[in-house]
Amino acid sequence: MKKLIVGLGVLGWLAALALQAADKKIVFIAGTPSHGPGEHEHRAGCLLFQTCLQNTPGLTTVVYSNGWPADPQAFANAATIVVYADGGGGHPLLQGDHLKTIGALMDQGVGLVCLHYATEPTMEKGEREFLKWIGGAFEINWSVNPHWDAHFQSLPEHPVARGVKPFHILDEWYFNMRFRDGMTGVTPLLSAVPDGSTTNRHDGPHEGNPAMRAMVARGDLQHVAWAAERAGGGRGFGFTGGHFHKNWANDHMRKLVLNAILWTAHVEVPAGGVDSHPTPAQLAANQDEKGPRRPPAPPRAPGAPAPVRR
Repeated sequence: MKKLIVGLGVLGWLAALALQAADKKIVFIAGTPSHGPGEHEHRAGCLLFQTCLQNTPGLTTVVYSNGWPADPQAFANAATIVVYADGGGGHPLLQGDHLKTIGALMDQGVGLVCLHYATEPTMEKGEREFLKWIGGAFEINWSVNPHWDAHFQSLPEHPVARGVKPFHILDEWYFNMRFRDGMTGVTPLLSAVPDGSTTNRHDGPHEGNPAMRAMVARGDLQHVAWAAERAGGGRGFGFTGGHFHKNWANDHMRKLVLNAILWTAHVEVPAGGVDSHPTPAQLAANQDEKGPRRPPAPPRAPGAPAPVRR
């Protein structure tokens, strides 16, 4: 009898291991503290998404704070990688040989989600890869980063859009993004027409340029969130909002991102999308310790170049 009990215990343990191995692993990379209180709350945002997904069967989630994980096994068996961090030259995927590491995972069909500033590589390093992996990227002197109230009046039929209703919200919605030629394999998910306030800044690498001013004047629809499919079955998702942490309280904005995390991991998105109900306390939790909000920039002479303030 003792042998039987031990045997059943081992079998149960093996079954638990097999079940755990079958889970889809979601790896979150939360960038270092950035901006003022309530802005670019990378760690708090990733931990919030982890909480919202905790009751989704078949998932294992892990959050790594302060950029690229020190654990060499961080990406072992990952189904998708979510990056919520500052971009440009400081992007965690652009440091050292990280692009090569991520590229090998992309070749294996691992998904990739880039949120807000993390959609911006550099033209010299990363843009070609980002277009391949997630279908689009912020390109300096072309894309822009104004704060505006984007009205999303309709969404397409797509698993990432399940249960997401039209909504509007004020955020730092980047637009005039660089996409794959012909939008091949790219499905716009959130699109809106920027208002005239988005052209109030001088020209600059992130602030404005003649091309975007012409687009706004024409009333061109701008894509600020999208899904992409890669050859071989890999999936990517880009989302340019997420500057203000408080905006994750919006059920539709939050649901779109949660759906995208599942979709890029090849997990079936529920018919009504991911259902989550974070409490005010959960939304307020885990924000970075930061100093006072930075003061506004001093006035500039007409025609002077705009400073880069991300």
